[in-house]
Amino acid sequence: MSLFQLRQTVLLLITATIWGLSFVAQSVGMDHVGPFTFTASRMFLGALVLLPFVLWNRSRLAASNPAEHARRTSPAYMKMLLLGGAACGLCLFGGESLQQFGLVHDTEVGKAGFITALYIVLVPMIGLALGRRTGWLVWAAVAVAIGGLWFLCVPPEGFSVRLGDLYTLLCAFVFSLHILVISHFVTKVNGVELACGQFVCGSIIASAAVLIAESPTIEGLQGALLPILWAGIMSNGIAYTLQIVGQRGMNETVASLIMSLESAIAVIAGWLLLGEVLSQRELFGCVLMAGAVVLAQLPAPKSRRSGKD
Repeated sequence: MSLFQLRQTVLLLITATIWGLSFVAQSVGMDHVGPFTFTASRMFLGALVLLPFVLWNRSRLAASNPAEHARRTSPAYMKMLLLGGAACGLCLFGGESLQQFGLVHDTEVGKAGFITALYIVLVPMIGLALGRRTGWLVWAAVAVAIGGLWFLCVPPEGFSVRLGDLYTLLCAFVFSLHILVISHFVTKVNGVELACGQFVCGSIIASAAVLIAESPTIEGLQGALLPILWAGIMSNGIAYTLQIVGQRGMNETVASLIMSLESAIAVIAGWLLLGEVLSQRELFGCVLMAGAVVLAQLPAPKSRRSGKD
């Protein structure tokens, strides 16, 4: 593994850690506000966190790198940034809202983590439909990760399918599209600017949905303040930005495998911080998922060629 790959992997691991700690905040927030209100609030905060950095970086470039500043202020670049921000923001709004609807309709946090992380299967499948090939070693890692998720999130007696689970499955599909859309645009525009753009566009879409479908109250927003602050600053402002930066130059399926560790981290955090019991079954699931991430990053064996070199 090169130093670049190591750095990108660490960024995605930090992303997964923050996301793993966010499921509880999202679940608590649903006790006070509606799904669209929660999504709009966290996206607005994400944009608010990143906007000063974007403006500062633009002003710094004007003095230190006029050529790059001119590129980033050109009509072609701004058009690409607007298109990327709108596409990523729409996917993020859809994924976050569907996940919130799943939690509203009584999908347990552990089950929500399992179903959401099914994007590790959906990403390479959608990639195949788009003509992108995935090596057999990565497919093997996906299979191991699915097994790990099952042991980690699903109790021995299994689980029944509810309406909330279907919302969460749709959420996994939309998050798969989000990963692929990021991979397309992150090579064309600055990652932090793309992250800020997606939050601005996503918050506008979510705010429109709030006006149409919900009637939030001051009391409800006050009750959900801490979960919104965590989701907005940590999950959106920091983690989703690290996702965009960390995905640059990474295979989408490998990136999705690393980020799926959010489920294992959520269980481990509950064990370490909240005194929850970590069963042998769950521990085995954590080990399988960690092994899958390592397996996905092993170099593929070179095929033998006959004849002289």
